[in-house]
Amino acid sequence: QVRLVESGGGLAQFGGSLRLSCAASGRTGSKYAMGWFRQAPGKERDFVAAISWSGESTSYADSVKGRFTISGDNAKNTVTLQMNSLKAEDTAVYYCAATPPLDYLLTRYYTPRELAAFDSWGQGIQVTVSS
Repeated sequence: QVRLVESGGGLAQFGGSLRLSCAASGRTGSKYAMGWFRQAPGKERDFVAAISWSGESTSYADSVKGRFTISGDNAKNTVTLQMNSLKAEDTAVYYCAATPPLDYLLTRYYTPRELAAFDSWGQGIQVTVSS
């Protein structure tokens, strides 16, 4: 597994912005897709966004499409989630996730949306949007 550490969460106002970052370490030399999930109190952990290893492909949940942007920097082993036009329903604990090492054929376009596709998880970071 790879170690993932999230940062950048906190409190934002309705319509505001926040930027989450995830730093990955370990599993040197491996290629893996990255994703963000979120979990609100009393609810299941839901997919938010994913990015392929190469960065050529991204995927978003319908609820965040057009408002959130996922990006990655393989040189720095980081992935970022830029969240704009925040709504109260975006309030949740956000988790960074990484897949197991990928075959070369999957590195360009593989952007899984299922929890089971990821084997490494960060500790989670709180995002609260006030109305």
